[in-house]
Amino acid sequence: MNTSPVLTPISALMLLALAIVWGGSFFFAEVALSELPPMTVTLFRVALAVPVLLVVVWRMGLHLPRSLRLWGAYLVMGALNNAIPFTLIFWGQTQIESGLASILNGTTAVLGAVVAGLLLKDEPLTPRKLVGAGFGLAGVAAIMGLDLLSGLDLRNLAQLAIVGAALSYAFASVWGKVQLAGQPPQMNALGMLIGSTVLMVPLALWVDGAPRLDLSLHVWAALIGVATLSTALAYLLYFAILVRAGAANLMLVTLLIPPFAIALGAAFLDEVLTSSAYLGFTLIGLGLLITDGRILAVFRANSDRSKG
Repeated sequence: MNTSPVLTPISALMLLALAIVWGGSFFFAEVALSELPPMTVTLFRVALAVPVLLVVVWRMGLHLPRSLRLWGAYLVMGALNNAIPFTLIFWGQTQIESGLASILNGTTAVLGAVVAGLLLKDEPLTPRKLVGAGFGLAGVAAIMGLDLLSGLDLRNLAQLAIVGAALSYAFASVWGKVQLAGQPPQMNALGMLIGSTVLMVPLALWVDGAPRLDLSLHVWAALIGVATLSTALAYLLYFAILVRAGAANLMLVTLLIPPFAIALGAAFLDEVLTSSAYLGFTLIGLGLLITDGRILAVFRANSDRSKG
């Protein structure tokens, strides 16, 4: 009997909402970066999300853990899942379009499958995962083009930074599964954001100096949006979908994020992406579907029925 979670209409709507708020993070960041440097945007994103999740955790009756080991795990998780990737993505967005950044970020799922296959015994590295990763890397190559062969420029480095962020997310997924299993997911999200805030305060002050507060209204709105919607609300949706629909269905959000980010970039930022960007998105999307495996299973089942 198949007992795997099913993507119900409510779960599908939640998945769509998650894609919208995560897709919006690239738009919000682009607006914020018009007046703030990348590390400071990261600091605002994680720090402003903390009080929102504190209220959620308090309303749920959860208590902050006292274990130093657990807080150490949250610190590492905050680095791998927030501080490093957010900063790499935001720096990348200073050189490339927000929609393109969202496409490159789509390699998270295929890289995650490979990293988990290498580091976790219960998630073996299969030929299917390697083929999926191959398609994902082919997508990155299509986006970066032959210009990469003649040397790196800031635009190439920005694209590599986004892929580096995706790789950091992949390691964060493994770390969370090994070190944070059994903890309430909302507490994990809060602990991770507290950890990343602790890391980003000295880093942002050292690199960027004291953050400006005399920001324009639209930049403040973008900072609040990326913190409350694209971070706090996004994590709550993420864990709710994980419970309702399972990790395999949740992975599909990777395919849904870029269209929203691209649409927002085109509508409000006058961004125009090249045909190579869309080719790259197609290849990365194929890599994700191959990694997921369910479409291949359907084709295999239909082929077996036709032979029977």
